[in-house]
Amino acid sequence: MKLYLVQHGDALEKTANPDRPLSASGRAAVEAVGRMLSHAGITVPTIGHSGKTRARQTAELLAEAVDAGEPLQERKDLSPNDPVEIVRQTLRYAETDIMLVGHLPFMGKLASLLLTGDEYADVLAFQKGGVACLERQDEVRWHLAWMVVPELAGA
Repeated sequence: MKLYLVQHGDALEKTANPDRPLSASGRAAVEAVGRMLSHAGITVPTIGHSGKTRARQTAELLAEAVDAGEPLQERKDLSPNDPVEIVRQTLRYAETDIMLVGHLPFMGKLASLLLTGDEYADVLAFQKGGVACLERQDEVRWHLAWMVVPELAGA
């Protein structure tokens, strides 16, 4: 099973728009990453996002690129400061690949918990619009398969 962890793309500041939608450069970066995933033949049947505008828009753009098989799922457990253990437990027996689109520090803590057992290990340097692919070895062990940031995708 593969887990794709995505930090949302660059968003407008609250002073410019309180909803914080993706900026033009954020949208372009996510689209570039999406094209790279599509060219690599990556498909992801299930995509969840935090519900915040910037995460939802990122998920929508990536869903087009990876041929999501199901409608996007708004999840209540992906906000920046949510506990990561709950999500780890839901992933333990998941059988299909999943993409989760959210925020820091949550994404970094979840990756650290899955990869090292310590959510504070800070093992991945997420970038806005970047994707980390983790593969589950068994019920508790994960490893990093690859990571792509917008600059590698030509953004």
